[in-house]
Amino acid sequence: MTCSKTKEVDIRQSPLVERRELLEKLVLEAGHPALLLSSKLAFTSWQDIVQHREHARTTSIEGLMLKRRSSTYEVGRKRGDWWKWKVDPLTIDAVLTFSMQGHGRRADLYTDHTFGLWQDDKLVTFAKAYSGLTDAEMKEVDAFVKKNTVERFGPVRQVEPQLVFEIAFEGISSSSRHKSGVAVRFPRIVRWRRDKNASEANTLDDLKALIS
Repeated sequence: MTCSKTKEVDIRQSPLVERRELLEKLVLEAGHPALLLSSKLAFTSWQDIVQHREHARTTSIEGLMLKRRSSTYEVGRKRGDWWKWKVDPLTIDAVLTFSMQGHGRRADLYTDHTFGLWQDDKLVTFAKAYSGLTDAEMKEVDAFVKKNTVERFGPVRQVEPQLVFEIAFEGISSSSRHKSGVAVRFPRIVRWRRDKNASEANTLDDLKALIS
């Protein structure tokens, strides 16, 4: 929606290229440091786009947003003219260390999990995740938590370090706020590594090696 001196004009059905020009003009005229425009990428081939995507993580972004120049602004999750092409997530194999009960339909199950990586002979927590398991797997892990609790801290249960899960995340950076010294973005469970025991999980150094 833009505003002129005489009337407001709905531009949502105008082509993207026209809306972008209006937005660039608005940001330039406003001259406010909080107003930032996403950059436009030049390319002449599909390979150029692939290379832009591969370099996305080095600039701390999730990937590319591809939009048809003639596309209109649609409400909701419309597909076809806009395409979010994320970089492949980073992954690490970690040990389940703590669990909490979930919310809603998961209120009776321990589904909110904390994971750790090895540093010498100790597990250092680095991420929490609650999505990625099937309903059957959630019930199985819940039974494990209840049977293998070693200590309780209010609603949190510390469990025997036995189960290994592959954890995916979109980005990683050094962080002085976390005990591990590392912060990961959007962690979630990819799969239950039933083929591994706890001693075969990754180390904290393995995780830090992923920082670019």
